Amino acid sequence: MNLSQILGFTVIAVGVILLVFAYRASNTPVEQLSDALTGRFTDRTMWYFIVGGAALVGGAAMILFGRRASKRG
Repeated sequence: MNLSQILGFTVIAVGVILLVFAYRASNTPVEQLSDALTGRFTDRTMWYFIVGGAALVGGAAMILFGRRASKRG
């Protein structure tokens, strides 16, 4: 296992943690009220969702492309 794959798994773990925080934050009474009144969650919760999803995609890309690069070189 090379360094890019290890970093990829680490980034995926961080992404999962951020998504769990976002999910838990979206179920708080303040977030539910904000969603009911404005039709969307607060900016902080949305950033958790966005960055967590991007980390999952980025980590998966690091694992897949890191494996291909190690086979070439």
